[in-house]
Amino acid sequence: MTNKHIIAADEFAAKYKNGKLDHAYIMDVREEYEWEAGHLDKAHLVPMNTVPAKLAELDKTKTMYIICAHGVRSWHVTQYLVGNGFEQVVNVEGGMAEIEPYLA
Repeated sequence: MTNKHIIAADEFAAKYKNGKLDHAYIMDVREEYEWEAGHLDKAHLVPMNTVPAKLAELDKTKTMYIICAHGVRSWHVTQYLVGNGFEQVVNVEGGMAEIEPYLA
């Protein structure tokens, strides 16, 4: 995975707040109970273990930002998507834990 597939939490949060991600697909790969505890309004819940079954539904032409709680699951999903021909996939480093303070 190259640097084009990684974004720092502060940079992601700034783009999110400024509406620069409105046309991107934000995929939250946490579990439903984590999602219910708090999530980004513009995100789509796709738990990590459901990603393989949903590959055909994902748009390879859209930039996708992958997010989880701390950046580990999103890193694995990003790797998986890149390995399956998705080029515009970006892992959000640090996940929700690092993003939330910037969005408060």
